[in-house]
Amino acid sequence: MDSTCRKFYHVDDFDSRGFLDTYFSDKPEMVFENDMLKSPLEELHHIFKAGHIKGETVIDISIGPLVYHLYSACEFFKHIYILRFTDKCVMELNRWLNTCTGAFQWNHTSTYVTALEGNSDQCEDKEMRLKTAIKQIVKCDIKKENITDLVVLPQADCVITVGILDLSSKDQDDCIRNLRKIDKMIKPGGHLILVGLLNATYFMIGQDRFHVLKYDENDIRKVVTEEGFIIDHCNVLKRKAVSDLIDYEAVIVLTAHREK
Repeated sequence: MDSTCRKFYHVDDFDSRGFLDTYFSDKPEMVFENDMLKSPLEELHHIFKAGHIKGETVIDISIGPLVYHLYSACEFFKHIYILRFTDKCVMELNRWLNTCTGAFQWNHTSTYVTALEGNSDQCEDKEMRLKTAIKQIVKCDIKKENITDLVVLPQADCVITVGILDLSSKDQDDCIRNLRKIDKMIKPGGHLILVGLLNATYFMIGQDRFHVLKYDENDIRKVVTEEGFIIDHCNVLKRKAVSDLIDYEAVIVLTAHREK
């Protein structure tokens, strides 16, 4: 693993809305539709549809104010807790959750997921089910040993993390430490769903260049297994987007579990 550091999204000023507009919107000029949205959503749909990952509680520790990856999860878990590292991301998520004017709209992703599930006419119901399942949005700090500090959360049947190890870890040792902090939140026998970028070093928001930890498939497999997880599924989704805003080679979606 290697790193090329400019800014860190959870430390430096991070334009959360610019991040969404650039990489996750439904704008015609958004070139990452397949890589960042459709392919991962298809992968997550099939993972949850298999029926092995389910339970009472899921904790989501992901980058930015993302929710698209939780549309499938809300059908298999009663309670969702969202952890984010910046005030702007928490604010953006609360605006969406409370249907505030100007909130970022995720209709394009909920529509896509309901189509995958064969329920294209239930987009609004899907949106409401996800919002109802979200019990708390918590500001947390990855630098602390207990990242939620004084906020006590139940141990999770599953932790989902999108991009956190990539963007918050300075190097391989930091990545291992961060994974251990995440692992503490998972019940014995519980699952980890990890979505990340392979061989990336940076991403851009406007003129700002942000750090991404560079790793390949073997690197992340080694880190996960050495921390005691058993890998159940791993798929590498090759890059199709043409853009110099970010330099990843592929998106990886990995699931693993802890033995009881």
